[in-house]
Amino acid sequence: MSDFKRYTVTSALPYANGPVHIGHLAGVYIPADIYVRYLRGKGKDVVFIGGSDEHGVPITIKARNEGITPQDVVDKYHGIIKKSFGEFGISFDVYSRTTSETHHKTASEFFKKLHAEGKFIEKTSEQYYDEEAKQFLADRYIMGTCPHCNNEEAYGDQCEKCGTSLSPLDLINPKSTLSGSKPVKKETKHWYLPLDKDEEFLKQWILEDHKEWKPNVYGQCKSWLDSGLHPRAVSRDLSWGVPVPVEGADGKVLYVWFDAPIGYISNTIEWAAAKGKDWKPYWQDKESKLVHFIGKDNIVFHCIIFPSMLKAHGDYILPDNVPGNEFLNLENDKISTSKNWAVWLHEYLVDFPEKQDVLRYVLAANMPESKDNDFTWKDFQARNNNELVAIFGNFVNRSAVLTQKYYDGKVPALGELSNYDKETITELESIKGKIEKSLETFRFREALKEAMALARLGNKYLADTEPWKVVKIDTVRVETIMNISLQITANLSIAFEPFLPFTTEKIRTILNIDKFNWEQLGATDLLPAGHVVAKPFLLFDKIEDAEIEAQMNKLLESKKLNEAKNSVATPAKAEMTFDDFTKLDIRTGTILEAEKVPKTKKLLKLLVDTGIDKRTVVSGIAESYKAEDIIGKKVSILLNLAPRKIKGIESQGMILMAENHNGELGFISNEKDFNSGSVIS
Repeated sequence: MSDFKRYTVTSALPYANGPVHIGHLAGVYIPADIYVRYLRGKGKDVVFIGGSDEHGVPITIKARNEGITPQDVVDKYHGIIKKSFGEFGISFDVYSRTTSETHHKTASEFFKKLHAEGKFIEKTSEQYYDEEAKQFLADRYIMGTCPHCNNEEAYGDQCEKCGTSLSPLDLINPKSTLSGSKPVKKETKHWYLPLDKDEEFLKQWILEDHKEWKPNVYGQCKSWLDSGLHPRAVSRDLSWGVPVPVEGADGKVLYVWFDAPIGYISNTIEWAAAKGKDWKPYWQDKESKLVHFIGKDNIVFHCIIFPSMLKAHGDYILPDNVPGNEFLNLENDKISTSKNWAVWLHEYLVDFPEKQDVLRYVLAANMPESKDNDFTWKDFQARNNNELVAIFGNFVNRSAVLTQKYYDGKVPALGELSNYDKETITELESIKGKIEKSLETFRFREALKEAMALARLGNKYLADTEPWKVVKIDTVRVETIMNISLQITANLSIAFEPFLPFTTEKIRTILNIDKFNWEQLGATDLLPAGHVVAKPFLLFDKIEDAEIEAQMNKLLESKKLNEAKNSVATPAKAEMTFDDFTKLDIRTGTILEAEKVPKTKKLLKLLVDTGIDKRTVVSGIAESYKAEDIIGKKVSILLNLAPRKIKGIESQGMILMAENHNGELGFISNEKDFNSGSVIS
């Protein structure tokens, strides 16, 4: 490890519009926590920064859907997320939020410095504006037809059916999700970060100077740089966020991608103030090492955009490494919060109380370091029962139990060593270097495997030497066996501290010791002869099939509910005869005129050319269609429905519509362009 004076370690700020799940934990927070605990064990000056990302459009959408304020949303989920991290031992030095006063001030000052030095480009462009809601529309507030797959419910930033990234201007027949109206284009001014000017710098800094970065991170950066960079807006028209701190920017806030990473800095400022420390060396001293832990969806922001921001500011160091992970799947399917296909941290501890380290172990063992990986409940059970219980827990328990049985809990003295003892001690002494090499290159799965090799070493040593048999014939030999076994147990409390902090605390309780530092890993004199250990207890419990079955049933129930939600069909109506059907006179028609019925939300008054005549029809489609958008539209109309008055207007027929599970309506259209009056049969 290069010699740095201090370490600044950040983990991606989770978005505060929902709880955190195992994908978040495996992708970002467990690897970050492992690394930080390792650094602390080595006595390094390190600050571990976390916090909630609380601005942006998804927050406002959730608030609008639930009839609450954006602040209500982030207050709720910030609390849930912070509690979950605490319960799983994610050892942040500070966990704050981007709605804090400190953050707003820090982000504003950052923007103002770049603005004053002319680091931004000001551009006026046309964007969609909702005249009824009287506001510009963020991408997620616009829906329309995808030009690639014809999905009529594509968002302004992405079609979730075909996965294509979109611009709002790409959509066919766009409409505002706020009012349902067709948006208009209106000019608006924004500030842009000219990333293209940093292209050559970034190519040198990443592609030449940081070839040691993980291949998945390096590869994604290279792809972006090879494609060419473009200016990126740092502001947007929205009421929720950090206000743009310049004149003439009313109704504009800093784009969330710009303000969120500054949260690392503002949270450090909060931490330093609380500790009476100076925050600046952690961000501005070249002898500090900055490391960002992120998921693959954040690589471009932390490797290209945030470094460009820091470089433009001029006072900050750039990240030394950005060990981004891929995604974790669940039972061979992509984790989906909207479909509730996830294992939520706050729910896990209800079903598996005090088993935080079991989940930490399984997620670390399955960490998606270079490619997407999979979590399954069967693997979770197998790793717990076959590795944690049968190897790790078994060894620690037997060592402590035999010490109580043979020596009243006192550590026996080390006697003459056999060749096997010497081989075991040599292997013990080599563990430290192996784990360190893996941790310092961010290969955490490999590091955990090396730590587990120490537990396997101890378990095998006890099984091979069989002190319960030897004690009958050679009590002196047993003293040596038990001393070595207890020294290995003490070493486990060091080796596993980064990975399983709750378990190592239990080992220290059993051994009646304080925490050792990392440099003591591999020592064979951690427990002096005569030291008294406490009565043992089990570190891990077996997980039964019924517990796993319950988790699988929970997931399957989520899948069934989601499938039902997306395939709700109205029950079939009562049976009718063919003669009944022949009474229906259904024909094609053309809408000639359309207007909203006053003082109603749903009704449109239509004038329809039926090929026979022109007649008035009142239809409840105003929430799905705007009057001016459907003039000239070919429709299917039931002609011989008895006239009836609706809101004082005589309606002479019925337009046939289809309705999906969300209550949205769509015209029943014809495959071919038939003339008005064509009979539908």
